[in-house]
Formats: sequence, C-alpha cells, structure tokens
Amino acid sequence: MLELFWKVFATGQDRPLISENKDIISKEFNKRRWQVFASITLGYALFYVLRLNFSVIKKPIMADGVLNAQDLGIMGSVFFITYGLGKFINSFLADRMNNKRFFAFGLFISSIVTVLMGFCNQFLPLVVLWGINGWFQSFGAGPCIVSLNQWFSNKERGTYYGIWFTSHNLGAAFTYVATATIVSAYSWHMGFVMPGIFCLVGSILIYFFMHDRPESYGLPNAEEFKNDGDVQAARAEKDKSVASLQWSVVKRPAVWILGLSSLCCYIARYAIESWGIIYLTEAKGYTTIGASGVLGVMQFAGIFGALTCGLVSDKFFNHKRNMPALIYGVLYAAAIAAFLWAPANPMTDMITMCVYGFTMGALVCYLGGLMAVDICPKRATGAAMGMIGLLSYFGAAMQEMVSGYLINAHMTIVNGKKVYDFALAGDFWVGAAVASFVLAALVWNVKAND
Repeated sequence: MLELFWKVFATGQDRPLISENKDIISKEFNKRRWQVFASITLGYALFYVLRLNFSVIKKPIMADGVLNAQDLGIMGSVFFITYGLGKFINSFLADRMNNKRFFAFGLFISSIVTVLMGFCNQFLPLVVLWGINGWFQSFGAGPCIVSLNQWFSNKERGTYYGIWFTSHNLGAAFTYVATATIVSAYSWHMGFVMPGIFCLVGSILIYFFMHDRPESYGLPNAEEFKNDGDVQAARAEKDKSVASLQWSVVKRPAVWILGLSSLCCYIARYAIESWGIIYLTEAKGYTTIGASGVLGVMQFAGIFGALTCGLVSDKFFNHKRNMPALIYGVLYAAAIAAFLWAPANPMTDMITMCVYGFTMGALVCYLGGLMAVDICPKRATGAAMGMIGLLSYFGAAMQEMVSGYLINAHMTIVNGKKVYDFALAGDFWVGAAVASFVLAALVWNVKAND
C-alpha cells in the first residue's frame, strides 16, 4: 500500500533543461507558474468552503435539536485534532510529493465527505465524518506553500504568499453568504450537499491545471530563473537530504515559539469564525443571514490584510515581519475585545469586524507560516508549515472544546428558551489574542541562519 501511495504521489525525477534558449524557458516557466499560482489560490479557497460551511449550519442544527453547543464543541475539537495531525504529517510529505496530485486528491475526498454529511442526522456519524474531513483538509496548506516556494523565488515570497493567502478569506466570505442563503432557502442538510458538489467539480479542474515542481519539467528552479541572489544557497541545500533539513526545522526553538504564538492567534481566530454567528444571534439579536453578513464583511477585510501584509513587510520593513506583526497583533486583540464588550450596534460591529478581519488576514499569514518559512531551509518548507500547523490547530481544537464547555455550562432557560452566556468564553478569546503578539515578540531578531 505504501509503495502504491509513493508511486502515485511522489514528485517526478529531475529532467534535463528543455532548451538552451532562454526565451523558450522563460515562456514555459511563466506559463506553468501562473497556472500553479491560480490553482493553489482558487483551490485553497475551495478547501475553506468545505470547512466553514459548518459554522453557518451550527445554528439550525441546534434549533432542530440534533446537536447542542457541547456536541458542536466536541465536533470542532475532533476536526481540528485530525486536521492538525494531518497538517503536520502531510506538510512533511509535501516536501517530497507531486503536489499537483496530492492537493487535488485531498480536495476531492473532502468534497465527497461533505456531501455524505448532508445525509446524516445523528451525532456519531456527523462527528466521524467531520473528523475524516479534517484529515483530508490537511492536504491543502502544505502543498500550497511548497508549490509556491518551488515556483517563486525568496524575494518574491512575501508578496505572493500574501496574495495567495487571500484565498481563505475569499472561500470563507463566499461560504458565509452562499451557505446561509442555501440553508435559509432549503435546509441545513443542503448546506453540506451543495458546497460539496461544487468543490468536487473544482478539484477535477485543479488537477488539470496545477503542476509538479519546475525541475520535473526540465525547467530551472525559481532562484536560477529569477537570478535573485539566492542561487548559491539553493545549490548548497541540494547537498543535504530532505530529512536532515526537516530535522533542523524541528530542532529550532524559534519555530516552536512562533508555533505557540500562532496557537494563541488561532484560538481567537476560530473562536470568532466558529462561534461568531451564534454569538451575534444569541447575544446581539441578529438573524442568521444578518450575522453571516457581518462575518462575511470581516472576511473581505481579511482579503486586504492578507493581500497587503507581505507587500508591506517586503517594501517598507526590508522583508522583516516582526514590527508589522506586533502592530497587527495589538489591533487584533483590541478589535476582538471591542466586538465582544461593546454594546450591540450594527455599525460598531461592522467596524470592529473589519479591523479584526484586516489584522487577522495579516497575522495568520505571518504567524501561520510566513515567519517560520523565512527562517527555515527552502526544501523543508513543508516541515516548517507542518510544525506551525500542528501547534496552530491544537489551539483551534482546544478552543472548540473550552468554548463549547464554557458556553454550554453557563446556559440558562428563560421562559422556556435556552439563553447562552458568552462572558467567560469571550475573556478566554481576548486573552489568547494578547498572548499571541507577546510570544511573537520573543523572536524579534531571529534570522535564517541563527
């Protein structure tokens, strides 16, 4: 079985250059790398369609009496545990994989599992399928970043990483609006089925447009193609095994500190994304569509945060992420506090969610991968993403369990209706956001070769 897996998914062998003519090489390289970039950007958005549709579906599932808040917390934890473990393992594998196949396969299976969830009405099958979905969702980020590093040079990385990272905001914004409309018009079951079918078609299209690494097509690596000054470093890496480079990532204290910072950031991030609609409907009186609209605006703001954060750090901070990460981190914590503690007001909620979305888009880009990738060997990009991902989604899983417990434990019944108290859960979310930027500041001066 392992031999078959490796045969199907392993990256291709290096081939001789297709031509000595630089124009021919340039035309072929640019065509393929923009196809790769489009594939990972649109493809990762589809992964998020299959991940965050459940956030919209939570409210009607609770209303139907199928699941309660604690059940939802358990489901969320199971998803993030399988996702975090999968991201760790599959990101390490992505350094060696043909990511054209690996990426498309994960999206394909995740789509099928999502469709199947639409035909379930009980906790056990729902939690099992959601956990399976978490594993195949982990085929997304690692292959994307490895592919990005294979086709774009180090000096381009911050800018294009930020552009790629807008994909999760696009997917999330689309999901909040489209899934809310589908659920309101039909049922929560169709909130699983229709996005699943849509993404299934997308996975097939991605398979035909994405590509393996440049050398497998007889093209130079990105550093040689762009001649950006990192050619010697890239050649020096070739003298070392992938395993030794990956082990150097695991041993670096700075990677662990960044992972813990990302863990705290993800607690706050997924608290808002997983419980935001329930919070707005229960605590501030929004309708499901109205609450989805607020969170949809937040995701569009996140697009601008992710889109500009790499460009800002590349152009104004000499490719360094520490200062902008601190600025974004302080604003991130302040926006969450204002959203939770300010009186209900649509304008205030919109403004705080716009600030939150903008800073979240930047911080998840920085802490969720870019800062670790900056200080790790290029051929161990997947290992860096795996380490950060494991810790990040442990935080997300812990958040689901703790938040679900705190919300459910402080539920009261008033006039026969369940009323949920978010006070302690909100304190937990804000505290995590503050801890995130404090931890990130501990690696202020770390460099690639430290």
